[in-house]
Amino acid sequence: MFSTYADHDATALADLVRRGDVSALELLETAIALAEAANPSLNFMSQRLYDFGRAAISQGLPEGPFKGVPFLLKDASAELAGTPTMNGARLLRHHRATADSTLVSRYRAAGLVIFGKTTAPEFSLAASTESSLHGRTGNPWAPDRSAGGSSGGSAAAVAARVVPAAHASDGGGSIRIPASCCGLFGLKPTRARTPHGPPAGEGWGSLSCTHVLTRSVRDSAAFLDVTQGAAPGDPYAAPAPARPYVEELGRDPGVLRIALQPRPLSGVAVDPACQQATTEAARLLEALGHHVEVAMPPGDAEELGRALWVLVASNVSRSLNAIGAARGRPVTRNEVDATSWNAVDFARSLHVEDYPEALLAIHTQGRRMAEFHERFDLLLSPTLAKPPVLLGEMRTDTDDIEAYGKALASFSPFTQFANMTGQPSMSIPFQRSAAGLPIGIMFTAPFGREDMLFRLASRLETARPWAGSTPGRYQ
Repeated sequence: MFSTYADHDATALADLVRRGDVSALELLETAIALAEAANPSLNFMSQRLYDFGRAAISQGLPEGPFKGVPFLLKDASAELAGTPTMNGARLLRHHRATADSTLVSRYRAAGLVIFGKTTAPEFSLAASTESSLHGRTGNPWAPDRSAGGSSGGSAAAVAARVVPAAHASDGGGSIRIPASCCGLFGLKPTRARTPHGPPAGEGWGSLSCTHVLTRSVRDSAAFLDVTQGAAPGDPYAAPAPARPYVEELGRDPGVLRIALQPRPLSGVAVDPACQQATTEAARLLEALGHHVEVAMPPGDAEELGRALWVLVASNVSRSLNAIGAARGRPVTRNEVDATSWNAVDFARSLHVEDYPEALLAIHTQGRRMAEFHERFDLLLSPTLAKPPVLLGEMRTDTDDIEAYGKALASFSPFTQFANMTGQPSMSIPFQRSAAGLPIGIMFTAPFGREDMLFRLASRLETARPWAGSTPGRYQ
């Protein structure tokens, strides 16, 4: 065991390996021991690939910026050759990838040591990580509470100090939701900033993107530097950054005009603890010299909510149909969780014009937000409308779809709008509830402007440090 492992972020661990102060194998065996200790109470590991990690080290790691750092993949949105990609689904337990996805190739080229995969709800359709395949993933701050979703397994692993960073994806808030629940930094990049190929050209009709969950801002920036950029054949690309994202850290963000959104467009209630965190953040921003003004972004929640569900449900339905076609018999209701079959039922009710109508709706919203950002540099809101909820409220294998829908709408009414517009958006750990549960605040920037978010995040990380805030048993 490397005794001070948990004190270091990924950047620092890689530096120790580079200097010869610790070996990659020591770090891996430490991470494995920590995973085995934490997983029984949290249930975040979907696959143990310990020998795969050991073999990668013995064969020689690339001289990348994260050489020797242990790393976990979310069991969705990433393909690792020879291993299952289960996507939280019983249906896919035996599916094995034939090649690495582009994203995973970039992780491996960076020197990361992949040694497992983390839990996800079935087809990433929940804001909590609970499914019939893996059961419930608990929050390191309170194991009876949700770690968030759909990247809850990755968030739990990082918050429990098993790894300093873990792969995640976000199609409606699935990086930012677990970041808020687990007291982590979580950035959803601009649409097409990171690649989906070769298995897909885009995720969920452009809604979904991939990145990581981290404890430090600098790790998030460094990971985006090694994964960003279109691959050959990608259908479109995000605007190129002006410089490496790590060079944005510590740069003066200037005097920012920040719109404070106190309530969601849907009008659902926001817990006083989440309101307080956002109000306190606004005060800190003003003390740092920025201008904060209460202002609601444009948009019709009902119209946009339908567009989101058309895109998600039709993509899930298409995936299930493709699985059925590949095996020679259709997928049936009893093979998937209720939320997945609900998507299939909804998709069957659609007309052919509904898909382009949904695309038009989200593109129109993107133009509305571009106009909004002519007045405001950033949009500030709560990440979630509630602190982490009890496990059981948002299971993909629920017996009550209506109750599940209401629970989802009341928990995460803010995050999905940046997925529809393609804007970069980040959740920053900012406060804890009276019960000691993490509460995040969210900033959304104009399309392509992750640089603005990293500059501000690095200032806030200095002004109100969160890295040392750790669930007691994992300190």
